[in-house]
Amino acid sequence: MEVLIFLLVSVILLALVALAMAVKVVKQYEQGVLFRFGRLVGSREPGLRVIVPVVEVLHRVSLRIVTMPIQSQGIITRDNVSVDVSAVAYFRVVDAVKSVIAIENVNAAINQIAQTTLRKVVGQHTLDETLSETDRINLGIREILDVTTAEWGVEVTLVELKDIQLPDSMKRAMARQAEAEREKRAKIINAEGESLAAAALGDASDIMMNHPLALQLRNLQSLVEIGVDKNTTVVFPAPLMSTIGELGSFLARETAAAATPTAPRSAGDTRTDPAPVLNGATKTV
Repeated sequence: MEVLIFLLVSVILLALVALAMAVKVVKQYEQGVLFRFGRLVGSREPGLRVIVPVVEVLHRVSLRIVTMPIQSQGIITRDNVSVDVSAVAYFRVVDAVKSVIAIENVNAAINQIAQTTLRKVVGQHTLDETLSETDRINLGIREILDVTTAEWGVEVTLVELKDIQLPDSMKRAMARQAEAEREKRAKIINAEGESLAAAALGDASDIMMNHPLALQLRNLQSLVEIGVDKNTTVVFPAPLMSTIGELGSFLARETAAAATPTAPRSAGDTRTDPAPVLNGATKTV
């Protein structure tokens, strides 16, 4: 009786183990690849799958996008500058059967081919191109990887340069270059401003030369502006003092002429009144 119970329990345990080995669950983001006696049978879609233990083997392959960092490595650019470049690649399996049959370890293989491709593509560019044309370099790396990984049933969706480390001497040289460029732009702006100011002063001087009285009024305006400051000493140039005197004499003559009545003249008198003088200019009455 005890032997019968032992056999019954053993059969139940073996049945449970066989059932556990026979029932497989393929998740929604996976695809199964079934082998029978080592020969490929085909792929299996997500869901509950039953296989024959020992006879059949089911490999489950994830179809999700995988993020793979590409470790930093020293690369010499086309203009012989040593830089350390790291990147990151994104890929996914598009053919589960090929990813199992064509290559043993997809992740390790893509990591190695990505490192060599990164070194090859960056080495074909100068330092300036590497820093300024990262999008073109990323596209070049991805296209090369796609050609290689297509045979493995893998699609590389994106490659991005993550970090570019320059030597300290190169960093200092680039900083000096950037500073010199900023100084150059500042000098150009100052020169353009001085050119515009000189042109405006030239136009103003031409106008004042055609109107002497405007020049004298400008001199008086300068006196007013000087008087606004809290200065105890003001220096008047000699031409300015003569201008003030001439302007005062002119205003006095005009006032006297306006106040004095004009005597009647005979019909045969053709004389003219003397004209007041201001800086050599005559006025005929």
